[in-house]
Amino acid sequence: MLETAKYHPESTGWFTSTRTNNGNQCVEVRFDGAAVFIRDSKYRRNPANSALDEPIITVSAVEWMSFLTILRDRPGAAAALTSTTASDGYTTLRSGEIGLVYTPGEWDAFLAGVRDGEFDRLPLAA
Repeated sequence: MLETAKYHPESTGWFTSTRTNNGNQCVEVRFDGAAVFIRDSKYRRNPANSALDEPIITVSAVEWMSFLTILRDRPGAAAALTSTTASDGYTTLRSGEIGLVYTPGEWDAFLAGVRDGEFDRLPLAA
């Protein structure tokens, strides 16, 4: 069983790392049952973007926790959810055909939250 330090089962809305710059540009996460949703707040700020077309990555709680473990302990390990940082510092978070691109500052804030356990999600019992 996965153990977490700061699991927040009551969190059902979108949230970001406490290290995020006013929530304006960030990795946003939402827990819903056994699913974890990830989106990019920059997309929502552009009025030309349709909310119906917003790219959202969906993974299971187990896949999410595996990804967080990789970020904390084993960078570069294979997983259903992957992150790749380019030479310009921008990081792409990808699951299947969906990719979300984050600035260096956004990704650093997310990683700080990951290290602090802010995004930990226990898998729900079947």
